[in-house]
Amino acid sequence: MKLKMGYAELIAHAMAEIETVPLPKAEPLLDDPNVVFVDIRDIRELEREGMIPNALHAPRGMLEFWVDPDSPYYKPIFGEGKRLILYCASAWRSALATETLQRMGVPNICHLEGGFSAWKKAGLPTAEKISKPHNN
Repeated sequence: MKLKMGYAELIAHAMAEIETVPLPKAEPLLDDPNVVFVDIRDIRELEREGMIPNALHAPRGMLEFWVDPDSPYYKPIFGEGKRLILYCASAWRSALATETLQRMGVPNICHLEGGFSAWKKAGLPTAEKISKPHNN
């Protein structure tokens, strides 16, 4: 089967359209009350690898529904006007998700350079997965 566009082209297109926050600029934002790190990885990845401290877990499959105020699954935290920094394991899913949310009109949206793998490799702070779901 010949695809019109493969995953690498989709990611390259997304990367050209979105903001990527480099790790050195992301770490100081951990303490910024106007920034929310959003982990879009699968729950099993969080349980296995941990996450960025105080990050919100928003599974990739639910993201568009949690962001849209007209959705029955809407989460108010996405409407608070805070800067949202999405991340996944390698910055591929987060690039695609950031582009989608940007097209939806979500303001202040960007993603983390290199994803959680790069974050961990750089020795930046990590936390265990929070066992209770985020209610916002």
